[in-house]
Amino acid sequence: MLTTNYVPGTPTWLDLGAPDPGAAAAFYFSVFGWEYQSAGPESGGYGFFLLDGKMLGGIGPLTEEGASSAWTLYFHTPDADATTKLVQEAGGTVRVPPMDVFSFGRMAAYTDPAGAEFAVWQPGETRGMEVVSQPGALCWTELYTTDAKAVTDFYAAVFSWNTADTQLTPEIVYTVVSSPGAEGADTGQGGIMQLQQDNLDAGSTSEWHPYFAVADCDASFARAVEAGATALIPPMDTPGVGRLAMFADPAGAPFAILQPE
Repeated sequence: MLTTNYVPGTPTWLDLGAPDPGAAAAFYFSVFGWEYQSAGPESGGYGFFLLDGKMLGGIGPLTEEGASSAWTLYFHTPDADATTKLVQEAGGTVRVPPMDVFSFGRMAAYTDPAGAEFAVWQPGETRGMEVVSQPGALCWTELYTTDAKAVTDFYAAVFSWNTADTQLTPEIVYTVVSSPGAEGADTGQGGIMQLQQDNLDAGSTSEWHPYFAVADCDASFARAVEAGATALIPPMDTPGVGRLAMFADPAGAPFAILQPE
């Protein structure tokens, strides 16, 4: 379960890179009711998504050459420079070296050994998401990867994540991850799953997906499709978890929704 306790290694922020931030903001408003707030004229088009007045993430124009629209997950770190060294030592790639974001905080962005992109946030004035694990907010994170063993070891080296494996089928192992220091009975914050051969044959690559909580999966699914999303996984029940669905938004960024059990 995600919290706003800002424990090192836990998801603390996410943002969307979009070719048309205005169109993307309108889409997510129609699905989740998110409001958009600009970060100011000096922010280069970056702004914030708000849920009931609380920040739940950011949005901005694509800045990297050849980049496609995607959500980026940020994990909390008390020291972005030290985490960058750990990423390099563990076999990851630094895409954006540690940099200050005005007085909000310090960030860096990376690619893991299997090709999935992620980032870290060292808080300044902005600690991170102000709302999680309620309808409309981030409630889970999931990594689909071409090499589950390698990336599980990688993230354990970088963030000291704890792991617990579940055999979903004879071919599929699902690894639940949590961060040391996370409190409560349910400290799981995300999962890691190996892409199967049919996914690879279809062109799937390693990537993190955010899950947003909803009160009614089927109703949210219908709104998203009506607003222009492409359905990747239609609503389905997962025992012990809840009812979920997955999409690509109108610009192609993948995300999922979950009605918790």
